[in-house]
Amino acid sequence: PSAGTTWMQEILTLLFSLGDARPAKTIPNWERAPWLEQIYCREALRDTGSPRLLTTHLPAPVLAPALQRSKAKVIYVARNPKDVAVSFYHFHHLAKFLPDPSSFDAFLRQFLEGTVHYGSWFEHVKGWLGQRHHLDILYVTYEELHQVSPAAPPSPSLSPCPALTELLPPQDLRGTAQRLSTFLGCPLAPGTLAALEQHCSFSAMRDNAMANYSLIPAEIMDHSQGRFMRKGVVGDWRSHFSPEQNALFNRRYQEEMGDTELPAPWPMA
Repeated sequence: PSAGTTWMQEILTLLFSLGDARPAKTIPNWERAPWLEQIYCREALRDTGSPRLLTTHLPAPVLAPALQRSKAKVIYVARNPKDVAVSFYHFHHLAKFLPDPSSFDAFLRQFLEGTVHYGSWFEHVKGWLGQRHHLDILYVTYEELHQVSPAAPPSPSLSPCPALTELLPPQDLRGTAQRLSTFLGCPLAPGTLAALEQHCSFSAMRDNAMANYSLIPAEIMDHSQGRFMRKGVVGDWRSHFSPEQNALFNRRYQEEMGDTELPAPWPMA
């Protein structure tokens, strides 16, 4: 959760439509890419042909055994866990189906303990990373989706697992779209990249009712508490974390992720 799922839904919609933005502007994203854990999913998929796009936040132990018996391709989107914690905290204020997050400090401790919805971030990421030899899986980070100016220096902060990606991906939306196109065997039409950069910018998605969840009824999502599309930036955690919270998080991150194949994928300072 809160790692860029909606963004990836929009990108894949544009890839499969060969750059035609009409589906993304006229069909809610939960219909274009139904949520596997939602009761409506089976009905939504009943009359759809292949390829079909599904969305889920389920952890690997729950879903991977079934995927291993299928031909499905998996795109796993991860994000700096500090930014995930901040984004998820704000989402709790909107979502009436989630408990009151109380203070950020209390929520952050729950996040580190893994007692939030969908459980431990650390176990979730490690669980799906552990499927790299069993599934046809592509690992993408929220940070690399951000477009960067050609004049800007490349970021050294990201180091995707070599076993998951053969090449170090460029840190921009265009480069990631090219990787996705290759992975999915979906041709990249001449106008698709331009359409992606226009339609999948944060400002465009924030103003698109088919993607910004403004169509969700107030009894499910309290829109008076803020917008689902809040900031869409990298590093927003720095405006929320106290030095003590940062030190606590860093210690837990090292304990949980120190032995993984992604020892330092994000700047944690």
